[in-house]
Amino acid sequence: MGVEAKVEADPILNGNSIEIGNFPVVLGLQPSALVDHVARVDWSLLNHCSGEMGGSIPVAFADVERILTEVKTHISLTQDDLSPMKTLGGGSVANTIRGLSACFGVASGLVGACGDDEEGQLFMHNMNSKDVDLSRLRTKKGATAQCVCLVDAVGNRTMRPCLSEAVRLKADELIEDNFRGSKWLVMRFAAINLELIHAAVKIAKRDGLLVSLDLASFEMVRSHKSALIELLESGDIDLCFANEDEAMEVLRGKQDTSPEVALDYLATHCQWAVVTLGSKGCIAKHGKETVKISAIGEAHQCDTTGAGDLFASGFIYGLIKGLSLGDCCKVGSCSGGSVIRSLGGEVTPDNRQWMYKQMQIKDLPVPKVYV
Repeated sequence: MGVEAKVEADPILNGNSIEIGNFPVVLGLQPSALVDHVARVDWSLLNHCSGEMGGSIPVAFADVERILTEVKTHISLTQDDLSPMKTLGGGSVANTIRGLSACFGVASGLVGACGDDEEGQLFMHNMNSKDVDLSRLRTKKGATAQCVCLVDAVGNRTMRPCLSEAVRLKADELIEDNFRGSKWLVMRFAAINLELIHAAVKIAKRDGLLVSLDLASFEMVRSHKSALIELLESGDIDLCFANEDEAMEVLRGKQDTSPEVALDYLATHCQWAVVTLGSKGCIAKHGKETVKISAIGEAHQCDTTGAGDLFASGFIYGLIKGLSLGDCCKVGSCSGGSVIRSLGGEVTPDNRQWMYKQMQIKDLPVPKVYV
């Protein structure tokens, strides 16, 4: 029996994809299309970056250019990488949506804005090539957001996004029927987009969509906790994803900030709550049911960029298929484990096949896109 029957009632299998008529099953709200520059570097460059290593600190376009220039002299070559640097469409929500479409055959689309520059064209080409519906993504005059993802020798990443100077979708630009006919809205918490997030949630709930929220980063939670708490406690967030640092940050100042206590808090306000624990797996809660799932031991960690995003792809796929809470986590573990095997937040064809084989081993339903 699935964890929530209404999730699996309407989407149907059409060929190799899960669809609802002409509407995407899942829509992702990415206010600003974003291009990732992912590079493997040594510690000497990371030590020169302001902010904490492993986190995500906003920077200006000039800083992006400076970092990329420095990267060229600090790139760390490895035997298993044809290129030590990748440039591709990115952003947490886009990674999740692309994963749902390309890895799981779930009809998915993006709502947001894209610049009319070279980076914007790259973003759209990358998403189009994975069958992501971009009919709700508007092109604006201006720059597309960029993010430098610096990956150290053990696969941990430090992110420096440039969003403030990029084009973005504003709250008053949302079209009333953008979400109609879909089942899920996927979002990422960001203070800069708070007005848009509230507007999107209002429309989504009116149209009967389930809403998923990723907590973004421990810095974002730390700096804008009151706005996040208000959103979580509104009762409008159905599914919440947090990593261990983000979850503990939500409860910072309390006597007990353990991931388990944070999970209980999130599950008090959301139908489903998930806290990912890196190599220790994840914990999840739905109603009175709590599960703990181990990580996939066979997943070789090359770059953790997109791990949480692809975990979300697998978990939401599991909900759409009506799987148990534990099996949703297992699918998420397989998809999250697949993306960390290579550089960047996109699952390569070889790693996609690896993911399907892991799903078969665990007796999980393999998507029809598997050949």
